[in-house]
Amino acid sequence: MIGIVDYGMGNLFSVSKALERLDTPYFISQYKQGLMGADALLVPGVGSFRDAMEVLNRTGLAEMIRDFAATGKPVLGICLGMQLLFEESTENGKTKGLSLLPGKVGRFSGLTADGEAYKVPHMGWNKLRFTGNSPLLASLEEDYVYFVHSYYVKTGDQDVLAAVGDYYDIEVPAIVGKGNIYGMQFHPEKSSDMGMALLRNFTEMAAERKSEQ
Repeated sequence: MIGIVDYGMGNLFSVSKALERLDTPYFISQYKQGLMGADALLVPGVGSFRDAMEVLNRTGLAEMIRDFAATGKPVLGICLGMQLLFEESTENGKTKGLSLLPGKVGRFSGLTADGEAYKVPHMGWNKLRFTGNSPLLASLEEDYVYFVHSYYVKTGDQDVLAAVGDYYDIEVPAIVGKGNIYGMQFHPEKSSDMGMALLRNFTEMAAERKSEQ
């Protein structure tokens, strides 16, 4: 059973519909005790990093996500939910994140190193380029996924990166992971067959871990 964290800023409808298409049992909750009983945790998110962390800290859900991660059960952050897994963001002022993955979140500058202007937010379809090993990528080939974001992760730990998407001269971390913590910067639920395949790999990983217990 996948637990989807409801903290008032998630794209809950489209994520839950994607899990339904995969015939994956799930529940949506804002309650810590119930979420701790899930086989895997999904942290969606649309909006501001600062606002999201304020809600997560105030409700105790931030502590719950960290406690859940410590159990070894899989955690997946999507879009803003992925960014929250990192150490901090500069969005609307410097704000500390969940610190489950090493790295910081910053805004696209809108200018390349050569001074060429580009559009912010980064919006549209970009092809993934696999850069590391991850169970999320099992049996998959590089394909296009759908991004909508103005901020992106910057990390010095290349082992965290599983796939990137090139946007002008920036390698945008698109799929990340370390241990049982995973993230997708794009929206898999809006990314056609590739997105569904990635979500399927995550749900199968959760099911396999449960069967091993």
